[in-house]
Amino acid sequence: MGKRSSQRKSAESLGTNDDDCVSSSSADMSKLTRASGTEAVQQDSSLDSWLEALYEKRGSTREKALSLIIEAFTKNLQHQFVEKNFVTLLHQYLHSIKRGSAKEICLAARAIGLLAMTTNCEDKAHELLEESLRPLLEALKSGSEISKISHIIECLAVITFIGDNDGEESEGVMQIIWEFICQKTGSKSKLSPAVITTAISSWSFILSNAKGWCLNSKNWQEAVSHFSTLLEKDDRSVRIAAGEALAILFEIGCPKIKKDYADAIQQLEWKILYQVEDLSREAGGRGSNKEDLGSQRNLFRDLLKFLRDGSCPETSMKIGGDLLNTDTWSELIQLNFLKHFLGERFSKHMQENELLRSLFKVTLMKKHMSSSEKKLQKSQFASWHKEMTRALNRERNSSQLAKSGHFAARGSEW
Repeated sequence: MGKRSSQRKSAESLGTNDDDCVSSSSADMSKLTRASGTEAVQQDSSLDSWLEALYEKRGSTREKALSLIIEAFTKNLQHQFVEKNFVTLLHQYLHSIKRGSAKEICLAARAIGLLAMTTNCEDKAHELLEESLRPLLEALKSGSEISKISHIIECLAVITFIGDNDGEESEGVMQIIWEFICQKTGSKSKLSPAVITTAISSWSFILSNAKGWCLNSKNWQEAVSHFSTLLEKDDRSVRIAAGEALAILFEIGCPKIKKDYADAIQQLEWKILYQVEDLSREAGGRGSNKEDLGSQRNLFRDLLKFLRDGSCPETSMKIGGDLLNTDTWSELIQLNFLKHFLGERFSKHMQENELLRSLFKVTLMKKHMSSSEKKLQKSQFASWHKEMTRALNRERNSSQLAKSGHFAARGSEW
C-alpha cells in the first residue's frame, strides 16, 4: 500500500490542464536525464510513476503520462521496462483507446506502435497485434478527427509489419486501410489529403513486408489503376505517396494474369509511364513549395528509370559508425516510413534496435579520420617523402661517382 500510495502521489502531480500537457513534457523529461550517473534509475522510477498515472480517472492526467512515456520510449530503447511491464502497458494503452478522448487515443496509438517496436520477442509482438486489432478498428470507425484517424492507421501499419509473422493479418489490415485510400469508409465527410497520404504510405509499408500473401491479378490491377488516378490529384503529398505505392507494386510484379486482363494492364502501364514522365519534370507554379516539388521530381525520375530498365534507386545513410544501404523500393519505403514514425530519433533506434537493423543492409563504415589523425598522417607522409628523397639522392650521387670513376679509368687507358 505504501508504494501504491507514493506512486499515486506522483500520478496526481501529473494532473495539469490539457494545454500544459505537451509543452511541459519536454521540460520534465530533460530534468530527469541531466545526471548521467543515475539516469537509468531515475528513468525506471519515472516510468513506473507514469504507468501508474494511466489508472487515473482524469483524462488530462492520463494524456500527460502517455506523452511522457512516448517521449521516453522515443528517446531511448526501454527493453528492460517493457520486459517487466509488457502486459500492463498494453492493457492500459488499449484502455485509453477504448475510453479516451481523441487526443488520448492519438497518444495511445503512438505508444502501442513504440511498444511493438521495442519488444524483442516475436510472440509478444504477435500477441500485441492480436489484442490491439479490434479496439483500434473500433476506434477507427468512430469519429472523423483527422489526427485520430492518421495515428490509428500508422499504428496499425507498425504493429502489423512487426507482429504478423505469417502474413495472416496483413491482408485484412490492408483491406481496411484500402477503404480509406478509396474513401469507401461510409463517412459522409470527405477525407483530407493528409489522411489519404497516411493511408497510402501505411498500406505500402505493410505490402513491402507481407509474408506468405500477395495480391491476385484482379486486386493488383485495381490497385495500380487507383494509384494512377491519384497521380492526377492536386495535392503533391498524395501524388508522391501514390508514386511510391506504384513503385512497390511494379517491383512485386503483376501476378500471373488471365488473357482477358493482359491488354488492359498493358494499356494501364503505358498510361502510368506517361504520367510518371510528366511528373518527373513538372514545373513549379507560383507559391509552390520548392522542397516538395524537388522531392516529387526526384521520386518520379527514379520511378521512370525503374519502369524503363528495372533499376531501383540506391541510397546510403550514415548511422553512427555504420552505413545503412537500400537498393530496392521495398527497403526504401520501409526506411522512409520508419524515419517519419521515429522522427529525429530514428538514428538512435537504428544503432541500438536489433529489430530495425535486421530489416536493412547495415555495414561497418570505414573510419573517418579526425583532424589530428589527418595531421599525423600528413606528418608521417612528409617524413617518409623526405627519407625517400634522401635515399634517391644518395643513390644518384653514388651512380654519378661510379660513372665518373669509370670514365676516368677509361680515359687513362686511352
